Amino acid sequence: MKRLWNLVRRIPRGKVTTYKELSLALGWSKGWRKVGRLLSTNPHPIDTPCHRVICSDGKVGGYKLGVKKKIELLREEGVEVKNGKVDLRRYFFKLCRSGKSP
Repeated sequence: MKRLWNLVRRIPRGKVTTYKELSLALGWSKGWRKVGRLLSTNPHPIDTPCHRVICSDGKVGGYKLGVKKKIELLREEGVEVKNGKVDLRRYFFKLCRSGKSP
């Protein structure tokens, strides 16, 4: 889990990545649900900014402190959220060197 927290801490303010991108960076080819479950146990949800992790389709997804708080934090960092979605072409932070980008 330490590797996951370290990857999440690499996501810069004003950017987002996806559960799928994190799972690929960890070498878990189909582990995005596992990533989501692990992020829900984050003991420091602001210091380890899991609010910057969203769904592959741009939907905000869940958050330990509530979806409203997740959207608030993203907006405070300059990420536009419209109708519960983020434009991945504009805000995506790529963690993997290979693989598909949105």
